[in-house]
Amino acid sequence: MKTIDICLSPELMHLYDVKDRTVVVVDILRATSCMVTAFAHGVHSITPFADLEQCRVMHEKGYITSGERNGEKVPGFDKGNSPFEYMNDEIKGQRLAFTTTNGTQAIEKAKGAREVIIGSFLNLSTVVKYLLLGENSVLVVCAGWKGRVNLEDTLFAGAVVEKLKDYLGPDCDAPLAARHLYTLAKDNLAAFLGESSHVKRLNRLNIYRDFEFCLKHNEYAVLPRLRNGVLVV
Repeated sequence: MKTIDICLSPELMHLYDVKDRTVVVVDILRATSCMVTAFAHGVHSITPFADLEQCRVMHEKGYITSGERNGEKVPGFDKGNSPFEYMNDEIKGQRLAFTTTNGTQAIEKAKGAREVIIGSFLNLSTVVKYLLLGENSVLVVCAGWKGRVNLEDTLFAGAVVEKLKDYLGPDCDAPLAARHLYTLAKDNLAAFLGESSHVKRLNRLNIYRDFEFCLKHNEYAVLPRLRNGVLVV
């Protein structure tokens, strides 16, 4: 039987052998939500960078530079980390270079996996269907915040476990804990997350509509996958 596990922080990745697993990287607020939105609106590819300066120089190669540090757009970049910046025609067919405080760091640490896919609430059903039909056991990697656990990524992981509980068995207690949290929160995710650390952080930046949008379920039916270091669909 295939199994599922959850890595609650990228700092715990050394505990997991991922060479035979499908890894789902999730950063709900907001990196993976932006990536899914960008692909849904026609972007050609996204190259994720853990290093800020490596991302910056991609502008000279014709890439749109995108991302944030500490929740705020990087000075000199073309775009920040709001999904609403990736809903216009100008990104169609373009190549994005993307770096964030947490999400792209998690992708970097997941690169030893058999395959890496990008998850968000926005493409939840597409992710779940892919994992159900796939041959590999699963690890959901929560990007968290600078190595610390956060609630919104854990809730997404719990949603995946809940929907696959009859098909994929848990490897340890983390999937069970996340599933129970999601069961408690699913009727009103926004209210459940109201006191969470990252939501408070975003509120200080006056980013309210991003929060609401990133919690929407199944807005898009795209599945970004990492191929030779580049995300494509």
